[in-house]
Amino acid sequence: MNRLVLFDLDGTLVDSAPGIHASVRHAAAELGLAPPTPAQLRGMIGPPLQDGFALVLGVPPADVPRAVAAYRAHYTAGALLDVTVHDGVPELLAALRADGGTLAVATSKPEPFALRVLAHTGLLPAFASVHGATLDGAVRHKDQVVAAALAAHPDGRDPVLVGDRAQDVLGAAAHGLPCIGAGWGPAEVDELEDAGAAVVVATPAEVRTALSRDLG
Repeated sequence: MNRLVLFDLDGTLVDSAPGIHASVRHAAAELGLAPPTPAQLRGMIGPPLQDGFALVLGVPPADVPRAVAAYRAHYTAGALLDVTVHDGVPELLAALRADGGTLAVATSKPEPFALRVLAHTGLLPAFASVHGATLDGAVRHKDQVVAAALAAHPDGRDPVLVGDRAQDVLGAAAHGLPCIGAGWGPAEVDELEDAGAAVVVATPAEVRTALSRDLG
């Protein structure tokens, strides 16, 4: 195959919802906000953290840095390791590598946190490189981390992104890449299709089959 396959992290490779939700609740309490609703908590998985607080929780721009700091204090204390690998992901990664694929991570999670999660779950050795947000927020959007991944692998053939939210589809499209929608993630009904995913699959095992098709 010898193809470059980029993966989102949260919701795609791992279920990180417990740790993220707990840290969002902590930050909301620190800022004196109402407890986040289930829909708001789901909405916090996918977009950059700064954007999530501003757009999903409605935190005023001046208070976003304080919300991010409160979140990270709780998250780095241990919540970031409250993750489980989605069933079928290790097998998928092994199969793609056996096929000759080059795998990389492109995530809006800060890169140091992504590396800790990947090392903790044992997934890190499967990836040729990992690209994430910077802690100062200068790099945080999906198109930015996809750009970094593409720059790291200039010889990667027919690059494609596997992701679970609309932000993944749009970030891939910004570089002309198709996106395989990870339908096992937290996306709302039809979110991935409406964003323009080339195909949406229900399980990690189906990603390998999708890669054998013409994704446009």
